[in-house]
Amino acid sequence: TLFSRSLVHDCLPTILLYMLFFFGSIADGQVVYSVSEEANPGTTVGNLAKDLNLNLQDLHNREFQLVSGTNTRYFDLNTKTGILHIKDRIDRDELCGRSLTCCLPLEAIVNVPLNVYRFEVNIIDINDNTPTFRSPVKYFNISELAFPGERFPLPNAFDADVGSNSVKSYKLSANEHFSLDVQSGGEQSVSAELVLQKALDREKQPVIQLTVTAVDGGKPPRSGTINIIVNIEDVNDNIPVFSKPLLKARVVENAPLGTSVIQVHASDPDEGLNGEIAYSLVSQDSDNNVDAFSIDSETGLITVKGTVDYEKEIRVQAKDKGQKPRAAHCKVLVEIVDVNDNVPEISVTSLAETVREDAAAGTMVGLITVKDEDAGKNGAVVLKLCDSAHFRIQNTYKNKYSLVVDETLDRERAFEYNVTITATDEGTPPLSSTSVITICVSDVNDNAPRFPEPVINVYVKENSQIGAVVHTVSAFDPDVGDNARITYSLLESSKSDIHSLQSFNHEETKTFEFKVQATDSGVPPLSSNVTVNVFILDENDNSPGILPPYSELGSVNTENMPYSADAGYFVAKIRAVDADSGYNALLSYHISEPKGNNLFRIGTSSGEIRTKRRMSDNDLKTHPLVILVCDNGEPSLSATVSIDVVVVESAGDVKTTFRHAPIKEESFSDLNLYLLIAIVCVSVIFLLSLISLLAVKCHRTDRSLGRYSAPMITTHPDGSWSYSKSAQQYDVCFSSDTLKSDVVVFPAPFPPADAELISINGGDTFTRTQILPNKEKVNVNMYLHTRIF
Repeated sequence: TLFSRSLVHDCLPTILLYMLFFFGSIADGQVVYSVSEEANPGTTVGNLAKDLNLNLQDLHNREFQLVSGTNTRYFDLNTKTGILHIKDRIDRDELCGRSLTCCLPLEAIVNVPLNVYRFEVNIIDINDNTPTFRSPVKYFNISELAFPGERFPLPNAFDADVGSNSVKSYKLSANEHFSLDVQSGGEQSVSAELVLQKALDREKQPVIQLTVTAVDGGKPPRSGTINIIVNIEDVNDNIPVFSKPLLKARVVENAPLGTSVIQVHASDPDEGLNGEIAYSLVSQDSDNNVDAFSIDSETGLITVKGTVDYEKEIRVQAKDKGQKPRAAHCKVLVEIVDVNDNVPEISVTSLAETVREDAAAGTMVGLITVKDEDAGKNGAVVLKLCDSAHFRIQNTYKNKYSLVVDETLDRERAFEYNVTITATDEGTPPLSSTSVITICVSDVNDNAPRFPEPVINVYVKENSQIGAVVHTVSAFDPDVGDNARITYSLLESSKSDIHSLQSFNHEETKTFEFKVQATDSGVPPLSSNVTVNVFILDENDNSPGILPPYSELGSVNTENMPYSADAGYFVAKIRAVDADSGYNALLSYHISEPKGNNLFRIGTSSGEIRTKRRMSDNDLKTHPLVILVCDNGEPSLSATVSIDVVVVESAGDVKTTFRHAPIKEESFSDLNLYLLIAIVCVSVIFLLSLISLLAVKCHRTDRSLGRYSAPMITTHPDGSWSYSKSAQQYDVCFSSDTLKSDVVVFPAPFPPADAELISINGGDTFTRTQILPNKEKVNVNMYLHTRIF
């Protein structure tokens, strides 16, 4: 049956193995392969089919395969090529441990006829392990009396690798006391010992730190380290040493009991009891010094114990506390000195009440006398000033001194000085006394009044109340009394009537300046000036003014438009000006009446009245409009104008009504004369500039010509003004569409390379034309006020 055939097919390899076992037809294999451990899966081990002399074509038919076993998990056989390759990672250290050889036996079988082939795979060790020590630190306690040549065994390092990859040698870090003796006990047995080369001295180096490195024989080699800490054990091999073998001390006669004489000090570099010192006094024959003095065994302080009346010599012993104590000695000479029991006395016999701050160096301030009742050095006195750089002391005769000025005084920094005088004698110990002298400095008018700033900017609203305070100036004078009493005045060059004697008008005066002088009352008086710049701030005190032809008060203006006018048809343009500046002169146009009219619109900024749509039969024939002109001031001011728009049947019936502004006859005044002179000057300047331009053009290149141009002033047919700006020469400004215009010409600094020609056309738009600046600078500073019709 099919089931039985499958069972037989599955059990066939097992049956064949039993047959081989019983019939003994298994061939012994002689093939041995070698492969490195940790080789990547897929690495080729060898061509098993070729090495076994098997036909590649019969491998699949004869079911060539590896026999199941513990080692087959590491290898795989390609039945098509007969190549044996690594299947899984091989760790030689895990499989064979420290064994020098590591061979894995394997078997392969083929059918028809059945054969078993045995072969081996030798796993080659690689240097994949680092030598390690059981502990990272090893401590040794070695006496400083150890002799050179003594040995101290070191712990061995462990390396999981074998053969040449195992530990091969040890290395020791550089030092002057120890060397390393490496001994080999076989291929895998290497040990090391520390060998003392130089005698140890704990007082020089109590601890020695070494590093031992274990190195294997791999390529490249791997290494591991262990820290060796050698603690040097102390022995009592040092004698206490005094800081000086002979010491000198002084004691006043009849010194009280317990008076400190001197403190001796000895040192022992040993450790523990070997380094602890006890002090004592050693007596000699016929010497009773031990009865006059005593010493503290711990600190070495020598004090008075009995009567001290003449010079004495003391022998001091310092002995350590070691098991076998060692001692040292020194001498102390005690000198008896007189007692310095009188303090120097300081007395001031004469002192000026005050000193002028401009007193010259060397000016005497006072006389000082010093007295000390002691004799010799105890009565010799030295006089010093403490922290007083402005004065010094001069010795005039023996114990007489004078206090004089040493540096320039400044009352504004210090109006008085407390001079501390210290008198110190030369006794042992020295005695001193101090005396404080107060010196007052009188003022001199050496400081002029000072304003906080050289220039003061003041901002005043126009139309301010007459008599109001414009600004309060204040100056400071560091002097005192009359030297600091300040009076203020306007300089003669300044306008004396500007202090609120008139109400300021921004439209007439934008700014002005004057100087204020502050003068103190000293002798001679000192003064300083400050410049005050007054800027008049604009207020919204001017209503918008309607320009012709709609400027007649109380009149109703009429404009015609054809019935066939399209949307956007131009009806009229309202023009207005405001004498204010800034936002106070920024005008906007609005249709205020009738509110429900939707046929017309007006440009908010241009003032142009245009149709919003075409006419219809339902629209009226006459449309009264009230135009409101508002500025942007706070509060806003406005003006109105009335216009009746009449609708006619055809465009031919539209007639433009020309209105003539009334001309008021005026007599020929000085203003007209100034205007005539200004016009003539401008014309002459224009002609001279034009002639110069033509002359330069004839003699210079185009590049040089590019540096010259003449200013241009043009008008448009609708009556608006334009101005040219050439900042190198001067600025000319005209207001737009007004019967009364101001022409202001100011000098200007050197301009940029390009200037602009700016025109204001009837559509309230700006056009700029680049012109070249004029090289020759024209000095013009004039104010023109004219009427233009």
